[in-house]
Amino acid sequence: MASFKTPLLLLLSSLFLHTTLAMIVCDVLPMEMCAFSIASSGKRCLLETYLARGGSVEYQCRTSDVVVQGMAGYVENNECVAACGVDRNSVGISSDALLEPQFTNKLCSSACFQKCPNIVDLYFNLAAGEGAFLPALCELQRTNPQRSMIELLSSGSFLGGLGATYAPAPSPQ
Repeated sequence: MASFKTPLLLLLSSLFLHTTLAMIVCDVLPMEMCAFSIASSGKRCLLETYLARGGSVEYQCRTSDVVVQGMAGYVENNECVAACGVDRNSVGISSDALLEPQFTNKLCSSACFQKCPNIVDLYFNLAAGEGAFLPALCELQRTNPQRSMIELLSSGSFLGGLGATYAPAPSPQ
């Protein structure tokens, strides 16, 4: 019986070791896993477009310069994508979605805000870049949705459509 347990234990431990050493590299992630993922380096992955040789627009996953503290090597799960109302086909990183009441309602829902720290962290930082505090915006969204959008618009930096943090342009090939 002991001779059977040893090979099984070795097999299981090697599988565990292999999964713990797996590296997430944005540039090799498939398109459907790219957005809302974090590379093993701790940098956010983002979906970009580029102009292919035939003139068609193609998508590629790239590593951004945005570093996430304490979440390296993370691929967002489908439950959080659905609960937070985000789209895996999002190109770039932008705070524009915060202006949409339906999106903000989902982002601020307990299913997202309490259980999806990666997405909440991303939009917390995007809101902060616009001069807004996401928890306060969520509280306003719950109590007075119209006022929350007015507050966000009147923050100053959102006026004139300056909400994009990163908007990649197609690169010539």
